Amino acid sequence: MTEIVVREAEALETEAIAGLRWRWVVERGGVPVVSRENFVASIVAFAAEHDQTHHRVVAVRSGVLVGMAWLAVLPRVPSPRATDRASGDVQCVYVVPEERNADIGATMMAAVLDKARQLGLEHVTVHSSPEAIHLYERTGFTASPRVLFADFAGR
Repeated sequence: MTEIVVREAEALETEAIAGLRWRWVVERGGVPVVSRENFVASIVAFAAEHDQTHHRVVAVRSGVLVGMAWLAVLPRVPSPRATDRASGDVQCVYVVPEERNADIGATMMAAVLDKARQLGLEHVTVHSSPEAIHLYERTGFTASPRVLFADFAGR
């Protein structure tokens, strides 16, 4: 079997990344409210518009994307101790079902956290599904009573 390569995504892979995001929603029983074509166009536009703030990591086997993870970089209010501040938020981590349980998610998270360190981010957060909590804990995330969450989407 061909080895998995985890790396930063290339711009030309954005449509395939959109396909993974679409697959993920449908796999979990979600019903899209837009056509696949419109959704792909929206992801392509989003990625282009946010290229400097939303870094994409992909897992690839034999030229086919089998996983993705996004790191959103958020500027923070300057402090007298540091005027150039930013934090990160991990978003849209997904591995296709046939490739799960092979440490691909952990390898992608290591790449995401390496990128966060390279960017000098103060911290990185993640909003996890119940199934993925163990993955994030294994890669260095810990629960914090100081992080609070208000959910307006109700999803």
